Amino acid sequence: MSGHSKWNNIKRKKEKTDAAKAKIFTKIGREIAVIVKTGGANPNENSKLKDAIAKAKAANVPNENIERIIKKAAGDGEANNYEELIYEGYGPCGVAVVVETLSDNRNRTAGEMRHYFDKCGGNLGQSGSVMFMFDRKGVIQIEAEGLDEDTVMEAALEAGADDFNFDGDVFEITTEPNDLGAVRDVLEEKGYSFLSAEVAYIPQTMTAIEDEEAVTKMEKLIDMLEDNDDVQAVWHNWDMPEGDDE
Repeated sequence: MSGHSKWNNIKRKKEKTDAAKAKIFTKIGREIAVIVKTGGANPNENSKLKDAIAKAKAANVPNENIERIIKKAAGDGEANNYEELIYEGYGPCGVAVVVETLSDNRNRTAGEMRHYFDKCGGNLGQSGSVMFMFDRKGVIQIEAEGLDEDTVMEAALEAGADDFNFDGDVFEITTEPNDLGAVRDVLEEKGYSFLSAEVAYIPQTMTAIEDEEAVTKMEKLIDMLEDNDDVQAVWHNWDMPEGDDE
């Protein structure tokens, strides 16, 4: 169906170090806590929570951690004032970047975002400055080993998916954002497990970087953004060379 997978080009490999895993767990935990406080602790009544739990499980967050976060957020646990903020800007060579954050201090977060972009040869833009270059989609990834492509594709399309792609290692299923949970649930009932299942910003076109110094700066920008505690996700349209996402 669709051709080259833009998703696999922009999706970073799962971090391997314990420290990186701990940071991922913390960020997903913050996301779940905010969702529980705004929409309730029952995933059957709070579709965003159901999606966040699936995302946590795909990232190998232990079930007891997930349950503890939900219980704390639903009870009289420490209140938070986190708000969802999205930053847009350009990295080196005009690479478009979208940064999703959960912040309890928008002045601090905005200052840090601006510093990162400036330091790496880019610039932070206004709202809408790059968002038009991305499509918001639900993306489900299933490891292909041991599975039949036609069978998975048929199941995905019957479940309501918009598109299906296979790159040799991973089946990539795309949906409308609001359909992600329903498609994922149907596939889960059929016995499939997921490498990831989340709503993403998918670039409409890709931007290549030829200059080695600019490549280094772009890598540094992504690393600095992803290392920030307030940042939940980083999306970009950099056409990364093979091997740079290892």
